[in-house]
Amino acid sequence: MAGPGKDEGPPGEEGALERAEPGVDRLRVLIADDDPLARRVVRDALQEAGFVVVADAANGREAVELALHYRPDLVLMDVVMPELDGIAAAKRIGEQAPEVRVVILSMSDDDELGMLGIRAGASGYVTKDVDVVHLPGMLERVAAGEPAVTPRFTAKLIDELRRLPEAGKGMRPVRSGLSSREWEVLDLLSAGRNEDQIADDLVLSVETVRSHVKSLHRKLGVHTRTELLDAVRRLREPADGTA
Repeated sequence: MAGPGKDEGPPGEEGALERAEPGVDRLRVLIADDDPLARRVVRDALQEAGFVVVADAANGREAVELALHYRPDLVLMDVVMPELDGIAAAKRIGEQAPEVRVVILSMSDDDELGMLGIRAGASGYVTKDVDVVHLPGMLERVAAGEPAVTPRFTAKLIDELRRLPEAGKGMRPVRSGLSSREWEVLDLLSAGRNEDQIADDLVLSVETVRSHVKSLHRKLGVHTRTELLDAVRRLREPADGTA
């Protein structure tokens, strides 16, 4: 395990950096960055703010392994790392430990990287020029369920939403027997996505997507994809007609 302080952990737990005090509810964080200095700066800032840094990782593969082992509340993940990049690592963590929230850090302000990170399941995307003193507050908000994105990136997300084809993200009836996840699958089917692509978009297994599609067929009383999409259009007609 790379990074200062890793050998301070107990035998058999090299990645451990600090343990929470009994009875004290403190946020537990894993730092993943291939730059030892960056890890040290972030670790010092978070520990000073009362966080528990459970471990650090020098590459994406370590980040996944340590996240699955320690199950921290948060992972602060560099986007460019050896062996496995931060976006791929975030996706693996989301698939195997969905309760762990991941925030992607990037040296550049490439919005496309941010979009990939969010699609992979990350709860935030920020650039490394963020003042380190703001990191604790940002991570506390992520732990509380808020996203961590800059105003500029928020504007990018809104712009991308507006550009979605009309077939996708359509109006939904106020009353519906379908779950939110089933509507997400329907939106993507309407946009022409196949089951493999939907699994990637929603960070689900293909088997889970197929299960949702079967449930949709059953609930809407249809047997083919064409019938399914026709049924969706009929469901949305009342909402569209009142616009």
